[in-house]
Amino acid sequence: MSGRIAPEREQIDDDAPIRVVLADDSYLVREAVARILAEEPHLQVAAVCADRASLLEAVERERPAVVVTDIRMPPDHADEGIQVADELRLSHPEIGVVVLSQYADPSFGRALLAQGADGRAYLLKERVHDRRELVTAIDAVAHGGAFMDAKVIEAILAGEARAQDSPLAELSPRELEILGQIAMGKSNARIAADLVLTKRAIEKHINAIFLKLGLSFADDVSRRVKATLIYLAATNQAGGAATAP
Repeated sequence: MSGRIAPEREQIDDDAPIRVVLADDSYLVREAVARILAEEPHLQVAAVCADRASLLEAVERERPAVVVTDIRMPPDHADEGIQVADELRLSHPEIGVVVLSQYADPSFGRALLAQGADGRAYLLKERVHDRRELVTAIDAVAHGGAFMDAKVIEAILAGEARAQDSPLAELSPRELEILGQIAMGKSNARIAADLVLTKRAIEKHINAIFLKLGLSFADDVSRRVKATLIYLAATNQAGGAATAP
């Protein structure tokens, strides 16, 4: 069972169909979802798109109540669905967004809700065969509510529990970023150039990292190796990835 948050925005006209724009780069997925939605009398598929650009064009043309979008689409196959959700938060805050994904990735779930949960849903594609899950998510965001797949909620909670026990928990986002660079075998000068910081600033951050990780009294080479091992162990437990030098 998935988690639903009660609507907060003003109710839409219950007599009018909920207009939906659908986007997915897979023809089969587009057809399957479109057929599911076509069987719901209170839903109307206004447009079907294959990429981010055509999706945004359809939004401007059709002004739907809800966008149902794949999380990864052309041009970059990265997180276009979340990018669109963030853009619509500013340009068309009244439009709800349902993001479909193959991945129960907590980072995607957190990113989608970073600017607020109202009008946003994250649903795994494996749920789409169950019409009730998809329709419930669409209805929720159309009325300003939120809907989160239960597997994603579990992944977020598990990640938070691991993070509290991780030796990296005390590091700031910038320090984590720099530690990741160290784990890739980069020198201080290279890290400074890549992050557009002074070498002195990098040195200060690295000293803080070593202090927080309890590595202050080892020699520099040993500290970098040990810090890398700590980073790789922690990120692998959390499902992340890093490349060892």
